Amino acid sequence: MTSRHFFNDVPLDVAGEPTAPRAAIVIQEAFGVNDHIRDVTERFAQAGYYAVAPELFHRGGSPEIDYDNFPDAMAAMAAINAEGITHDLEAASGFLKAAGYNAASTAIVGYCMGGTVTFYAATRGLVGAAASFYGGGIEAGRFGLPPLLELAPQLRAPWIGLYGDLDKGIPVEQVEALRIAAASSHHETTIVRYPDADHGFHCDGRPGVFNSDDAVDAHRRTLEFFSAHLESR
Repeated sequence: MTSRHFFNDVPLDVAGEPTAPRAAIVIQEAFGVNDHIRDVTERFAQAGYYAVAPELFHRGGSPEIDYDNFPDAMAAMAAINAEGITHDLEAASGFLKAAGYNAASTAIVGYCMGGTVTFYAATRGLVGAAASFYGGGIEAGRFGLPPLLELAPQLRAPWIGLYGDLDKGIPVEQVEALRIAAASSHHETTIVRYPDADHGFHCDGRPGVFNSDDAVDAHRRTLEFFSAHLESR
């Protein structure tokens, strides 16, 4: 079960023990830090991480939005911006630093809009490894952030991207362009594509798009990637 903490006025849902060898920042989908994201945060705790999920919608009251309520999800995303995102990422990082974790022992993972935020975070020197699940904003920037294609050469940590070929909002051509752009950084990068996966394939709260086999595989690959690139504190 997660517990709620605050750091620099940012609410954080936290799971695991602060004695764990590594930490993980979990970035939400467009539907807020809900039961699914809290469950994902606990999964990382169970895998041996001190895990924290910052509530990026906290300025709007931290709503937890129903999966079929796309208008409210779009409105919540429209209300966040690069300045706020940066502040919230630094708050999550600061909370973990206060617990004894430096960037080299901290990972970040994000889903949907969180995949975009995760990629940006990997350019900020806050983490030692990053994993983006179907993060958009590849050719056109989101939230006031530059497009991922422009950010890619600035990556300051190893990064893995996990995408579904059936994702109508993130064409395969863009994913492959990102693969090339990310390879221009000075860190190891890789992209995994799932031919039968749609956007949101990792979310077991959305049965219309959830793909159990691909979700399990992507989570496993993420843990392996983090294990290969993070230091123990």
